[in-house]
Amino acid sequence: MAKDKVLTEHLHFLLLEDESNLRDRIAHIKAEVLQTMQQLAETKNLNAKDVLTALRRLAKLVNHNLRVTKANFEDVELRIFLFNNTVTQFKGRIFSSSKDHEQVFATYFIKSTLVTLRKFDKLHEDLQFDLKEGLDNLLEKIYKGKMASVAKDLGLPEQL
Repeated sequence: MAKDKVLTEHLHFLLLEDESNLRDRIAHIKAEVLQTMQQLAETKNLNAKDVLTALRRLAKLVNHNLRVTKANFEDVELRIFLFNNTVTQFKGRIFSSSKDHEQVFATYFIKSTLVTLRKFDKLHEDLQFDLKEGLDNLLEKIYKGKMASVAKDLGLPEQL
């Protein structure tokens, strides 16, 4: 049933929508990302678990958009936008828990960035040019932050 819903949406997109609708979809997702991250940034005692939960929800929006539109450039653009705007500074653990959410967050964030990098590599070089600055900013954000060691361990390059 769920696949039928996505297929129906995809057909609707192909038959009834155009470039402006795609731009509207992208703008809507970007606005959702900014609003969510702004709310998180204003949260007192923000922790990695809260950010990870929000990031996964937003990533589902991006993934759904790709399944409906099949727009590869916009998919990479949205992923770079999402990760560049994700809050990565949060309070350390106040109490010990069975799961280190900061480690889980860092691993998810880096692995998702690696997936984005692979998708970026498949794009035409002219399209890559348009996204290169955003991707460079993302790699810099990762390597200047607390996730640098995880990024090295998982083989994320420091620059393009």
